[in-house]
Amino acid sequence: MTKEKSLPFDVDTVSKIISEYGSPVYIYDEQGIIDTARALSSAFAWSEGYKNYYAVKACPTPGILKVLHAQGMGFDCSSRAELDMVRRMGISGSDIFYTSNNTPQRDFELAIEMGTTVNIDDLSQVPVFIDALDGRTCEKVALRYNPGNAQTGNEIIGNPVEAKYGMSLNQLVESYSMLAKHNIGEFGLHTMVASNELEPTYFGITAKLLRDAIKEIQAKTSVKISFVNLGGGFGLNYKVSQQPLDLSAVSKEIESVFEDSGIRIYTENGRYVTGPHGYLITTVRYIMNKYKTYVGVDASMHNLMRPGMYGAYHHISVLGSHDVRTKTYDVVGSLCENNDKFAIDRELPECNPGDVMIIHDAGAHGHAMGFNYNGLLKSPEVLLETDGSYTLLRRAETVDDYFRTIVW
Repeated sequence: MTKEKSLPFDVDTVSKIISEYGSPVYIYDEQGIIDTARALSSAFAWSEGYKNYYAVKACPTPGILKVLHAQGMGFDCSSRAELDMVRRMGISGSDIFYTSNNTPQRDFELAIEMGTTVNIDDLSQVPVFIDALDGRTCEKVALRYNPGNAQTGNEIIGNPVEAKYGMSLNQLVESYSMLAKHNIGEFGLHTMVASNELEPTYFGITAKLLRDAIKEIQAKTSVKISFVNLGGGFGLNYKVSQQPLDLSAVSKEIESVFEDSGIRIYTENGRYVTGPHGYLITTVRYIMNKYKTYVGVDASMHNLMRPGMYGAYHHISVLGSHDVRTKTYDVVGSLCENNDKFAIDRELPECNPGDVMIIHDAGAHGHAMGFNYNGLLKSPEVLLETDGSYTLLRRAETVDDYFRTIVW
């Protein structure tokens, strides 16, 4: 018998949401998001000024971002549209970390105008940033470090030598030397060499890489590094057989490196914060017996691309069934691509048309990565609030939305 993941809602609540907003639909658990945000802050209470800048790309839905901001989180933005989103929400620049790559000058100009912390990805972009600065003051600037062969990266990030992100140590020294001649209030150092990592020691290794780089930078330039951003990468136990990340152990690994250093610690976790608290709800259309048995559902890869794109595992429950595994299925959508599969050879309760499936851990890089191939439309998003009520955060996309930019 396979262990189940818990759910924050019951059959009646899901039935009401489907009847009101349709299927498929995303549901986010507000209380779960709040609890995780508080646990993250508590774990790093030893670091004065600690802040997690939530990676907006993980779930760019203002209703979710507002919940996080109320818990003291800032926002890591990676594009002009994300900057504009948080600006429209009234978020101040001090709560924004702008981490982009291949960045146009006009985007640097907007980030400077908003008063964000600007994180520069490449040596070639430093002169462009300086032109965008145009004699103005930028309170905080960070540079992104790629340690190359010093660390091999985990399986999602891969080998840093092959990554398009960040600068070598020599390039950092050159960049800081150029920037030191301009009106920069504080300097920082950023890196991200792990993604969805469950091993706490990995983050201690990352912290040591930053510490060692800071020593060399400060020895070779006139700058003083006052903050570091260790990126995101705190992992989720997508499989029920996996143990959850030991957040306390992660914090202790980092504390052992930076304790009493006077350097402020930032992170930019997105997946870890909202991932476990988002659910893609989908309804079974057909049971199809070919060479294998397929469960055809009304969601497709355009609703959640991670399984098809990465081969990523997402646990699946059948609403109302309890720990009964009697059939082996592939769970598939209707996209005209054979990788449009949420699960392959998955043991599930016996399914019938009309059954409701819950795809777990979809609260990050789920709806955000949606697309419109085959003319399929994006699903609505609903927040299950702490009092048990629910609120529409984003309506379902319509055909008129899909056609809106066409010149007929």
